Amino acid sequence: MATFLSPTYSSNPHLPFGDQHTAPFYGKDILSVKQFSRGSLDYTFAVAHEMRVMVERVGTFDLLKGKILTNLFYEPSTRTSSSFTSAMERLGGSVIPINEVHYSSVAKGESLPDTVRSLECYADVIVLRHPEIGSAALAAQYARKPIINAGDGVGEHPTQALLDLFTIVEELGQVDGLTVTMLGDLKYGRTVHSLARLLSLYNVKLNYVSPEILRLPSEIVEEIGQKNIPQAEYTTLEPVLAQTDVLYVTRVQKERFTDQAVYESVRGAYVITPEIMQQAKERMIVMHPLPRVGEISMAFDDDPRAAYFRQMEYGLYVRMALLAMVLGKA
Repeated sequence: MATFLSPTYSSNPHLPFGDQHTAPFYGKDILSVKQFSRGSLDYTFAVAHEMRVMVERVGTFDLLKGKILTNLFYEPSTRTSSSFTSAMERLGGSVIPINEVHYSSVAKGESLPDTVRSLECYADVIVLRHPEIGSAALAAQYARKPIINAGDGVGEHPTQALLDLFTIVEELGQVDGLTVTMLGDLKYGRTVHSLARLLSLYNVKLNYVSPEILRLPSEIVEEIGQKNIPQAEYTTLEPVLAQTDVLYVTRVQKERFTDQAVYESVRGAYVITPEIMQQAKERMIVMHPLPRVGEISMAFDDDPRAAYFRQMEYGLYVRMALLAMVLGKA
């Protein structure tokens, strides 16, 4: 079990986001991992760990009784929407689920700002997933209530990155000194974009393994390089697997391709199997944001290094923590 720092909590909601000596989350939007420092990550993970303990002890409690969350999803979602719903209900709050936006007023031409301003009349916090980069920031410009970004196109997915990092801490007990290898669709995979940025706050080594056409965007590589984080790019996994502490696998996202022939040419580029994993360390973990579509063999699921379903459970505790913090109940 990892050891967490004990946060120092202040009641001033106007202090800067990211200072571990304050309570910076109350009433704030969570739009990007760039908002987080190591101190605020320690704070978040300490709260998430407490949420885990509480769920294991009592299941549900009334910390957010009387509070309402709107899940506003313009893209299909199973895990993220269910995770936020479960998080809010375990905290005693209620949820307005909107997962079929094309059946709503949006189909009549309503703008995102107007949709958000309407829904915040009924809710205390809005979780938004939208296919366009910058959509969460746009919504936050017009909203009076906190907006939590649940994915904006191929941009960021900050709550996924937070739960990914929390998984690493809970599973391996540390982040500093680890070698993290990201495998698969690194171009369109917003989860790896956000996680790479968070990992750059630590002393890590990052490996990127992908087909040439799915390389991590150069601007992210340059951004992380400015923090003197060792990075290396490969087209095959074999050169780096034996040194890897965290193997983060992503699917090739069919929905991001306009040419299906190109998709077919890369979708089966990498498949993690028990045979391949014989080359890996005994103490390491394999992660995946899910859903998977064949890039990890189900034959590997019973391996203790297969952390991807535990990863989903850690996401519940992180999202409980975030909801409690932005609503001033942490």
